[in-house]
Amino acid sequence: MTNIPIVSRLTPLKQVFTWGWQVITRRHWRRRRPNLHQLAQNPGLLPRFVRESPVAMRYLHLLEPLDWGRFPERDLETDWGTAAVPYASFAAACLVKLDQQLVYMSHLHQYLIEHPALVWVLGFPLVSSLNYPWGFDVQASLPTPRHFNRMLRSLPNVKLQYLLDETVRLLQTELDTEVDDFGQSISLDTKHILAWVRENNHKDYVQDRYDKEKQPSGDPDCRLGCKRRRNQRASSKEPPPTPKSNPLPPKVSVGEFYWGYASGVVATKVPDWGEFVLAELTLPFDRPDVAYFHPLMTETECRLGFRPRYGAFDAAFDAFYVYEHFHRDDLALETAFAAVPLSKRGGKHRQFDAQGLPLCDAGLPMPLRHTYTCRTTLFEHQRGRYVCPLRFPEVTASVCPVGHKRERQRLRFS
Repeated sequence: MTNIPIVSRLTPLKQVFTWGWQVITRRHWRRRRPNLHQLAQNPGLLPRFVRESPVAMRYLHLLEPLDWGRFPERDLETDWGTAAVPYASFAAACLVKLDQQLVYMSHLHQYLIEHPALVWVLGFPLVSSLNYPWGFDVQASLPTPRHFNRMLRSLPNVKLQYLLDETVRLLQTELDTEVDDFGQSISLDTKHILAWVRENNHKDYVQDRYDKEKQPSGDPDCRLGCKRRRNQRASSKEPPPTPKSNPLPPKVSVGEFYWGYASGVVATKVPDWGEFVLAELTLPFDRPDVAYFHPLMTETECRLGFRPRYGAFDAAFDAFYVYEHFHRDDLALETAFAAVPLSKRGGKHRQFDAQGLPLCDAGLPMPLRHTYTCRTTLFEHQRGRYVCPLRFPEVTASVCPVGHKRERQRLRFS
């Protein structure tokens, strides 16, 4: 007889058997697990514990209409020492997070741990284990909340744009028999997104908080932008002297500045159905609103397959190319146009005659003197310079009827 217990000699054999079983089952999961769309089309492929989970079955039927087989996945065959998390699984988990209104990735992580069948359905690489009736360790199979956040920051935007492509395609198919003008009327607007940096915390003292040359260390990609700006009268104990040329109290331009981004969205509304997003674009906060117009309209036309006929915008989009985009030479004005409030930039509103010539302060149509290419705006375009009708092309009067300031300057220096 020997004093060495036989159980201790069997322990290494158990470890070898467990490791071999994990390798075999891991290869089995990788080889046999189809995507969400295939699982919904073939319910017989689902394990019993998945079929008995109401949460897993609910999200399977919710997400299966999307064509997950064509999702632009990254290379999953490269051996990084651990199984790579598919982008499709992460994107589907983010949709679950939005549906459950979970604020943080730690909340999503905990929610997935509480529903192992959902982890199997979403397609995360599994770490097999004999300690659980479903055959894998849920917590070991999931990335950490920190890695979830890292994937969200590094996930290429084109991967998520594919989901939006599929969503619009499904909407067009579903509403084809319900409405005949889906996507013909659109609206576009932007919303600011504050960066998670101390410069946006007004309770924290930061020197040169609004210096755009000093990039916040917490976010190297955010930019300084103005949310809104207004003019107000200057207030001080000793008011400044009233100017002689303009006897009005001076005004100070006051704005709300933040470091961050802005997200632009094109949406369409279907009565009795709801509002649906057609395109999305996020840019740094220092870009103007009109910078979103052309990229978003290009994406909208690609997804719809046609150019919308009606558009609604705020005054920030009061630009000539917005009106030209919706104008159709072969259609009446009321059948294709952009509805944009008149911008109050410059404090002066132009009026035009029946021929399209601008009217001066005296109400006279001003003739076009010459055209030139403007290269100081967001898009290069042709501009025209219109001059006083009393001075061009021939001098027809010596005095302006309303005494324009330039006429007074001419008389003073002549």
